[in-house]
Amino acid sequence: MHDFYSDTRTKPTAGMRRTVLDAQVGDEQSDQDPTTRALCERVAELLGKEAAVFLPSGTLCNEIALQVHVRPGEEVICERNCHIARFEGGAPAAYAGAMMQPLDGTRGMLDQDQVREAIRPGNRYTPKSRLVTVEQTANLAGGAVWPVERLDAVAEAAHAAGLATHMDGARLMNAVVRSGVPAARMAAGYDSVWIDFTKGLGAAVGAALAGSKEFVAEAWRVKQRMGGAMRQSGILASMADYALDHHVERLAEDHALAARIADRLAAMPKVAGVLPADTNIIIFDVTEDAPTADMLVARLGEDSIRIGAFGTRRIRVVTHLDVDAAAADALCEALAKHLG
Repeated sequence: MHDFYSDTRTKPTAGMRRTVLDAQVGDEQSDQDPTTRALCERVAELLGKEAAVFLPSGTLCNEIALQVHVRPGEEVICERNCHIARFEGGAPAAYAGAMMQPLDGTRGMLDQDQVREAIRPGNRYTPKSRLVTVEQTANLAGGAVWPVERLDAVAEAAHAAGLATHMDGARLMNAVVRSGVPAARMAAGYDSVWIDFTKGLGAAVGAALAGSKEFVAEAWRVKQRMGGAMRQSGILASMADYALDHHVERLAEDHALAARIADRLAAMPKVAGVLPADTNIIIFDVTEDAPTADMLVARLGEDSIRIGAFGTRRIRVVTHLDVDAAAADALCEALAKHLG
């Protein structure tokens, strides 16, 4: 099976699995797991923050950050198609009591003027604008990379109005590899930021949320409240550490493979358009006379290839360390049968 549905489908490599055997572990809930502590210190330095907390998932990172930053009834400004708004099960409302103000960005990105205009006037008739979130990379925009200047401008507009800022960094390391801009520089204007160790980095479980010492102390309180505290989490943290050591630079291979697939798709007659493939995500639309997205998913499944339907005629394909050039060829050949 060639699985292009998502980079979440990666499996731990043999080397990553072996590293678990030597991991030093302790009670993470009591801050006694040395491997987890070392990983959090490493992530804090990587992201240019004072501290970090290890969590089971990126969604938990986002939702804990919202609970720290936002009081019930306050508002979060975000891009309409961001993960927090689209794929977290209504958690901002359920857990933080937050209202969402989604804006239509360009390739998943807001600009400073949009943010300024979206901030509420500060009277008792409107919710209080409290937080601006960004997603790096922008998933549904085809893994688009926010330029650091745009990140800075949005953060400056938010902070000037007294709002906090949060970066969903699920694929932040893809953006780092693609742009050459260090993670700490990208996150400089953001009060909280996290990275995922799964997806392109290939770990089995885990993400880390970073910010000031005060922010992380509050994040730990919410983590405890939500049942996110763990015991011998060094088992998981050792895989995350291995991912940072071995799987960051190789993200460039995923980007190159995605670009190659995007070029081949663009030449197929029944492909209506392909979004620019900045990193490892290819999103394309098919013409009205082509099979629907659901039909393509089913037909490629018969050829042992998995892709994702993200609309009636929109498809997403994602490259990662478990798909190679041969798998990409098989994918394109299978799609050409239906779209050629």
